Amino acid sequence: MTTTKEPHRSTHSSGGKLSMAEVLAIFTATSGQPLKFTAYDGSIAGSADAALGLDLRTPRGATYLATAPGELGIARAYVSGDLQACGVHPGDPYELLKRLTDRVQFKRPSARELASAVRAIGVEHLVPVAPPPLETPPRWRRVADGFLHSKTRDAEAIHHHYDVSNTFYEWVLGPSMAYTCAVYPHANATLEEAQENKYRLIFDKLRLQQGGLLLDVGCGWGGMVRYAARRGVRVIGVTLSAEQASWARAAIDGEGLSGLAEVRHCDYRDITETDFDAVSSIGLTEHIGVRNYPAYFGFLKSKLRTGGLLLNHCITRHENRLNSAGGDFTDRYVFPDGELTGSGRIITEIQDTGFEVLHNENFRHHYAMTLRDWCRNLVEHWDEAVDEVGLQIAKVWGLYMAASRVAFEQNTLQLHHVLAANVDEWGDDGLPLRPWWTP
Repeated sequence: MTTTKEPHRSTHSSGGKLSMAEVLAIFTATSGQPLKFTAYDGSIAGSADAALGLDLRTPRGATYLATAPGELGIARAYVSGDLQACGVHPGDPYELLKRLTDRVQFKRPSARELASAVRAIGVEHLVPVAPPPLETPPRWRRVADGFLHSKTRDAEAIHHHYDVSNTFYEWVLGPSMAYTCAVYPHANATLEEAQENKYRLIFDKLRLQQGGLLLDVGCGWGGMVRYAARRGVRVIGVTLSAEQASWARAAIDGEGLSGLAEVRHCDYRDITETDFDAVSSIGLTEHIGVRNYPAYFGFLKSKLRTGGLLLNHCITRHENRLNSAGGDFTDRYVFPDGELTGSGRIITEIQDTGFEVLHNENFRHHYAMTLRDWCRNLVEHWDEAVDEVGLQIAKVWGLYMAASRVAFEQNTLQLHHVLAANVDEWGDDGLPLRPWWTP
């Protein structure tokens, strides 16, 4: 990291003890780009005239950084207010995150760096302190909520993430209330135009027609449910979020769609109806657990009539790895028990279930744009959001969405549509020879 002027250090020893600003840089900066680091001891490190940087405000923040090196310690210090981002809005710290990290991964300091940092912090500040109250326990301690991906534990994970506040989500997501990747028809499209286009594309890929029957698993606030019902399709949507179900039912009634559309507050595994013409899974696969894919896709196949179509819309990694758990920050503050893998693994599991995979499409650039627009909404409604959910939760969302935007831009994360058909034993699907939808 380059320095534009000699940094002031208020605490140092003749033995070359690090200042707290230098400790902060060790624990947070990985990209080598010019940033300014300041600390409660009055010290400055990095590029003193940089517009972006971090301010370590308390010894407790140093304890968080030292006792959980990496993204979890940084998140604890930031959410608690012991670490402050400088030069960016807390609703959209994208520019700072883009400069701080290399592929959105905070490195663990080397043994030598860690020893120097510990010496500067002082042994008395290395006793772990309680994390912010909204942090969930680690996975191994969440057994009280049931086994991983049991119905009980999945319900608790969904409650943690989605039952924040419908009003808060209205401010962040906008009128569409769509908490999944939009598909932008052109670079200057609005978020609402892009979300409407996403539903149009899925509807067309599934070859839905008036009088057809659609199952939408993980339906959220019912965006796809209402889009299809407006076009004469009968739809059953399911969500584990009570607040989502309540909002979706009110929206359905408000549009006069109750004769065609239904949203149930239940686990998708409790759906007993069969012979659907199509199944849409838009943003649910991330919650299923990779080892449960065979059962998940097998269940969805059992719901389809012969010749019916499945559209799986899912965040993926850029490679196919078995180690698919999310990072510590995401798991403890945002998506408990969430798991991701590559599109190749998902396609393999869908094929092994007996589906014929027809088409795969990557929308990662579109998700970066979607997150950009969500962050913009959060910034515009920041004061209301803080009043509604509290400062810590609002900061978590700004951090999560901005970091995710960087991850999609840097190809750490992707978003894939996989279209598949439930063909008969002779392989007859009755489909056109070429894609029948408009991109």
